[in-house]
Amino acid sequence: MGFFNKIVDNMVSEKVPRKRRKRLIVFIALITLLSMTTATVAWFTVNTFAGVDNLDIKISMSAQLKVGMENYGTDLAKYTKVITNEMVDSYLQKHNTSLKDTVLDPVTTSDGVKFTNQRGTVREANKRSYLEFECYFIATEDMWVHLTTESSKQGEDDGTKVTTTSTGAKADVVNCARVDFSTDKNGTAIYEPNRGTPVSGQTTFDLPSGTMQYSNSTRLFHLDQLTPTKATIRIWIDGEDPQCDDDVQEAQLGVQLGFVGCDENNVPIS
Repeated sequence: MGFFNKIVDNMVSEKVPRKRRKRLIVFIALITLLSMTTATVAWFTVNTFAGVDNLDIKISMSAQLKVGMENYGTDLAKYTKVITNEMVDSYLQKHNTSLKDTVLDPVTTSDGVKFTNQRGTVREANKRSYLEFECYFIATEDMWVHLTTESSKQGEDDGTKVTTTSTGAKADVVNCARVDFSTDKNGTAIYEPNRGTPVSGQTTFDLPSGTMQYSNSTRLFHLDQLTPTKATIRIWIDGEDPQCDDDVQEAQLGVQLGFVGCDENNVPIS
């Protein structure tokens, strides 16, 4: 610190008494070091955005749930048990884009609805920013819908997980991914796989790595019996996450979402 103190000492007026000047030197040094340690921000390097490409999505329902990309009323035969990439593509084509053209450049949000880039500019969905699509859930009885890591039936592997085939430092992309679910009735819930250091202003939940435990924190939204409920699903990589840096550019991201219905005590409905 001797050389550093000499530099700071030159910045301090000779008119300041020596004892007070020493205190001032220490104070300036602490402030400078503090700014050095708190100014670290992840994000990709500005102007070198390549984003995350090759996004793969799979969404499955447990036995008591069905889903559709449109509101079919109470005609259960028109709803399905899965949402495929092709179904998401059909939705995106109505918005003049496609899943293969989707690139996830880093954005951030506090509420899961309004997204901004590193400069604070508001970003629109499905335009080199974040993926957004709508679907309709329906059930034959009242229930709370939860994310689950469990498979819909024996022999399947369709529980919730966020994966990558990228290796090395690119594999960190799974740690800065986010998925949220919004309904008019229950607001927005943000799922953060491998949750680590929290992003300022963002409330998220993670799923257990072992046996699935359902609780109020894993609830997404409520369904009334035979009442289609529109849910908006958004997928993004959060620029404020400590691992969202240049290393994860052009990584591959796989998002598999499994849903289950539970009663008011968070017990799965069979």
